[in-house]
Amino acid sequence: GDTVNTASRMESSSVRNRIQCSQSVADELILHDRAHWLEVRKGMISAKGKGQMQTYFVNVHANAPSTPRTDGTVDSGTSADE
Repeated sequence: GDTVNTASRMESSSVRNRIQCSQSVADELILHDRAHWLEVRKGMISAKGKGQMQTYFVNVHANAPSTPRTDGTVDSGTSADE
């Protein structure tokens, strides 16, 4: 239903070789400490049946901000299984 329609609208308005995601997917990435993967798409897209939507480009190769640990080492925000 709605998920397929949203995906179709986003595919038709995307940029070649870029991953585009909706606000709800961006919210989930932020919730899971992956905000650094998101690049706000300039301007809203017009999606038939959805109206104006803010979308984001996803770049999973973006570096996470470094976080100092209490032991003096630095956590890059990535894990060994990524």
